[in-house]
Formats: sequence, C-alpha cells, structure tokens
Amino acid sequence: MQTLGQTAVVTGGTRGLGLGIAEALAKAGYDTVTIARGPGADIVADAAGPGLAERVIAERAPSVLVLNAGVLPDPRPVHEQTWESFSTPWEVDVRQAFEWTRAALRAPLAPGGVVVLMSSGAALGGSPRSGGYAGAKAMVRFVARYADDEAARLGLGLRFVALLPGLSPGTGVGDVGAAAYAAREGITVAAFRERLGAVVTPEVAGAAVLEVLADPAAAAGAYSVSAAGLTKIE
Repeated sequence: MQTLGQTAVVTGGTRGLGLGIAEALAKAGYDTVTIARGPGADIVADAAGPGLAERVIAERAPSVLVLNAGVLPDPRPVHEQTWESFSTPWEVDVRQAFEWTRAALRAPLAPGGVVVLMSSGAALGGSPRSGGYAGAKAMVRFVARYADDEAARLGLGLRFVALLPGLSPGTGVGDVGAAAYAAREGITVAAFRERLGAVVTPEVAGAAVLEVLADPAAAAGAYSVSAAGLTKIE
C-alpha cells in the first residue's frame, strides 16, 4: 500500500474508533487530517456543516476519506424520546455522510480514492435504547452503496465501503450503549461487558480501515467489524 504524499481525512477523528483510525492511518504513512468539534482536531468544525467537505477536499486533495463523525445516542426508550432527540443522529451522522459523499462525487476525488463510511452493527439488528441511531446508521450504509454505484456509473474510479462495527465499550458511543442495556437487563455494566467478550477497539477499527485500503477488491460493499476482523455482508 503506497501512501507517500497521500492525505487521509477522518471526521470525528479525535476520540474513540475515529482516533484509532486516524492513528493507524498516520502510522501507515498518510498525512492524516482530523476534523471534530472539540479541541485537539486539526480542523475544529462541525463535520456535518454545509460547504466544509468541499473546502477541505479542494484544499487538501485527500485520497482517503473516513466518515466517522456522529453524536452520542440518547439512551432513553422510544416512548421517552422527543422527535428532536430521536432525529439527532440523522442530522449529524447521516448528514456528515451525505455532505462528504456528495462532495467526493462532485469534486471529484482523484481516481483511486477510497471513502470509508462508518456505520454500525445496530444497522442490522436495531438498537431500542438509542432513538433514531440504528436507522441513521442503516442510512449511512445505504449512502455508501448509492455512492459506489454512482462512482461506477460515472467512471470516476472511486470506491466506497461501509464498515459496521459491533458495540464497543471503551468508546463514547459504546459506553452509553453498555450502560443503557445493562440497566435495561438489570445487571451491572461489568457483567454486561463480560458477556460481550472481545469487542471492537480503536485499534481493531484502525486495522479494519487499513485492510480495506490495502485490498482494492475489499473496497466495495459493506463489512461487519468484530474483534476478529472484517466479514463481508451480502
């Protein structure tokens, strides 16, 4: 995998799985640019903000985009949600995927570019204690599929892939989920985490992204991510 002089942009790249991905890309030799709303990012901004993707792509000319930004889901059951709390993952997780994917197709990225969209295992099995999170992550997977089809139709030479990691205690989103489901089942968080066994860590997520980048044949479609690695979702 030749990375000399190549730039990778990671949204939500300062914590959790995003941080692990950014660190893995940097170690692999990419000039890695992180985007997040909080301090510590190379670009402090709302990744879902209109116009940001176009500006960054024009200025940095990345060959890799990892679209990982998102909000912490609200752990209340559906009847205790408001529409505002329920729809927040759509306004952030889905919108940042849409804005960046749209910009990647319209700029476009240079041929050979890869866009990795971070979905979630919740997109497959649902997540009753996270409002609209599971549906939002399912839409992120669809965005990847739509974009990959359009890139092929337009002959752009770009590849789009969705990664669906399982619940990841030890990260912000994972800790919220573990606490919510432990409470729902009336067990301790420690007991819930022990039952999960090996989980996706930031290091596992970083390795999964590098695996996709290293194998062009693996850069289309959707893959679940577990502690054991990637599994193609048919």
